[in-house]
Amino acid sequence: MKPITFKGQNTVFAKDQPEYFPLPAFKTEDGRVVSCWKLSILERLYLLLRGRLWFQSKTFNRPLQPQLLTVNTPIALKKTESGHFYCVFK
Repeated sequence: MKPITFKGQNTVFAKDQPEYFPLPAFKTEDGRVVSCWKLSILERLYLLLRGRLWFQSKTFNRPLQPQLLTVNTPIALKKTESGHFYCVFK
């Protein structure tokens, strides 16, 4: 599984930190962050057959932040009158 770029992303976390994978994301002013991940064929089969998805988060011994895994995008693209796109939460 790897993070992928997507329409509406407005930042990349850890892009200059070689110890981490770059994380393309959409981040709001209030701190919400959305990222998109692509599964390999083998991972898709595992998920289909086993129905389990594991999640790991590094907290660095700080309080755990609220998390939400979903198969549907929580953001929508909107178009301005000038033709530029921006994201909003659904």
